[in-house]
Amino acid sequence: MYVKVGNFLDNIILTGMPGSGKSTVGVLLAKALGLGFVDVDLVIQEREEALLQEILDSRGTQAFLDVEEAAVLSLNCHHTVVAPGGSALCREGAARHLRTLGPIVYLNVPLEELHRRIRNMSQRGIAMEPGQTLADVLAFRDPLYRRYADLVVDCPPGQPLDQTVQLVQSALKAGGLLR
Repeated sequence: MYVKVGNFLDNIILTGMPGSGKSTVGVLLAKALGLGFVDVDLVIQEREEALLQEILDSRGTQAFLDVEEAAVLSLNCHHTVVAPGGSALCREGAARHLRTLGPIVYLNVPLEELHRRIRNMSQRGIAMEPGQTLADVLAFRDPLYRRYADLVVDCPPGQPLDQTVQLVQSALKAGGLLR
């Protein structure tokens, strides 16, 4: 399914809701393991020459998901921690491609903590339909995250991100995916 290079996985994919810490944990994990880092949200913004929220506002959620899937499908990375957008697994093609790149680690953060972390919902670039709440988005996405995840790392409220990095490393080791 994915490639192991020596003692390390070729890539590690972090998934989860907006506000789950994918980007921050990804950078810290990449530094700890000596890997590169790719934030797919930044890939999208560079490819589209627009902010995520601008894409959502001008083209709508479904078109945004198309753009996100195309960005994910363009990934051809090695020795990298990848942080796809929280909605990347909403498209089957993107989910399948991410699974070929490396194990998917779901950063499972409770709804209350997501509300605490996300202060700029209307400018954050979250793929959600008008009228949807963060709770609605989590209820839809959580089963997708769990279906595609090789590992689930529970992140309790208030847990420091460096501790989350340690938990991800421990989970990868326990799963035989990292030495």
